[in-house]
Amino acid sequence: MPSMTARGTTLHYDDTGSSTGLPVLLIHGHPFNRTLWAPQAEALAAAGHRAITPDLRGYGDSGVEAGTVYLADFADDLVGLLDHLDIDRAVVGGVSMGGQIAMEVQRGHADRVRALVLSDTSAPAETDDGRAFRNRLADRLLAEGMDRYADEVIGKMLADYNVTAMPEVAAHVLRMMRATDPRGAAAALRGRAERPDYRDTLAAVRSPVLIVVGADDFYTPVADAEAIRALVPHAVLTVVDGAGHLPGAEQPGRFNTALLDFLATQVAVRT
Repeated sequence: MPSMTARGTTLHYDDTGSSTGLPVLLIHGHPFNRTLWAPQAEALAAAGHRAITPDLRGYGDSGVEAGTVYLADFADDLVGLLDHLDIDRAVVGGVSMGGQIAMEVQRGHADRVRALVLSDTSAPAETDDGRAFRNRLADRLLAEGMDRYADEVIGKMLADYNVTAMPEVAAHVLRMMRATDPRGAAAALRGRAERPDYRDTLAAVRSPVLIVVGADDFYTPVADAEAIRALVPHAVLTVVDGAGHLPGAEQPGRFNTALLDFLATQVAVRT
């Protein structure tokens, strides 16, 4: 498994597909890891593209940093990964927190973004209530670990009906959550609680944007995706039926169709 060092932390990643293909950087959400994107990496490689799927610091096989990790820290890590791979510009996408990190890459490093893919995410800054909730949850995960939390939220990460209808998907999502180091999860929660408002950033985007959302997303419902679409009038919005917060895992065929069509019709034609 390839790795690199960023600010004293070892970051692991997968790099699949053609080295000369269109580079697509996919960012997992909390509390997952790079294997969340396995169906997309396979589809991208089969289509001749290059898929880069990292474990964020504190997640998966990457090193853990306790305390607070801001979205800007994650974004800087990912730009460092692009530098490490000699990639000038990439399609940058993410789901949930990963989508907010993609927006942070756009905000701080717009020259490195060829296009954005925003899945099941939201643009406004955290509310006061949300900030307090994330900090309480960080404290709880440090005290209790991940198992109880994972069991509580599996029916929200996936559409509740998919927990039983898709046992292999549910088991994979549970494994990722339970395997996450509580210190990494807590550090990201504290940093995410302080995230900036990305609405002005999105309103200024002129590069192609794909918005994807599960039709039955509990955390970031279709209305949140439509709000992003209102900020970026030229964006393509795809609502994935039969999915909740993780449509790339729940309905990979539908997600991949939307992604590959976007790359073919909106991105490749500009490169």
